[in-house]
Amino acid sequence: MRKSHPIRRVMLATAATVSGVVLLLSLKPASDPASASAAAPPAAAAQESPQGGSGGGAQASDQAGTVTGAAAQTPYGAVRVRLTVSGGKITKAEAVEAPKGPTSDEKTALAVPRLNQAALATQSADIDSVSGATYTSTGYKKSLQSALDQVKKGSASGSSGAAQARTVTGKAEQTPYGAVQVRVTLSGKKITKAEAVQAPKGPTSDDKTALAVPRLNQAAVASGSADIDSVSGATYTSTGYKKSLQSALDQAG
Repeated sequence: MRKSHPIRRVMLATAATVSGVVLLLSLKPASDPASASAAAPPAAAAQESPQGGSGGGAQASDQAGTVTGAAAQTPYGAVRVRLTVSGGKITKAEAVEAPKGPTSDEKTALAVPRLNQAALATQSADIDSVSGATYTSTGYKKSLQSALDQVKKGSASGSSGAAQARTVTGKAEQTPYGAVQVRVTLSGKKITKAEAVQAPKGPTSDDKTALAVPRLNQAAVASGSADIDSVSGATYTSTGYKKSLQSALDQAG
């Protein structure tokens, strides 16, 4: 039998060793399992953070512009009103509690949307009750007034020396052609905006309202009072406007 040379045996053994090392290296994972395990907790923390952030964000928003009135009890259940306020003006009104039950559900569905709209339109608790839902309407107005009192108290206790803008709505003044109701925005004692949230409507009244109201708004801002001239040709509208404007200014103090 032919014997292999000693040098050749050494070379073959070396080649086998190198091949084995190369094979092991090719099978080794690209990343270390220990390092992958250490990286896992930050990913879990990232999933949890939006939950905490969402809660904090809602709380900050509630503190900034949402006020909830006291629950007003009625024979059919409590009524509680929540207001969203921006710059002293009600931008949203909603009943977070209202009477429920076989009879109450229909009355609540009828009354609450109307009461919400009235609160926005008048910017006060001086709103009409909804026919057929007297108890709900009364409770709504009481809770609404409670919320408004909180808004007023918050404005009065503001630490800033700068004048805070606020919105006040005067009483609706009846004229032979319809009601006139004025809303003013004030900064300190100065009227910065005046608008008619109600004005006479109809075939004859529309033209007079379109003529008179813009002029009366401008005059109210310019004079800073209800001592303004009537618009010729719109005497009734002008008189109602000035009375409602004075009512708003009286509320402002």
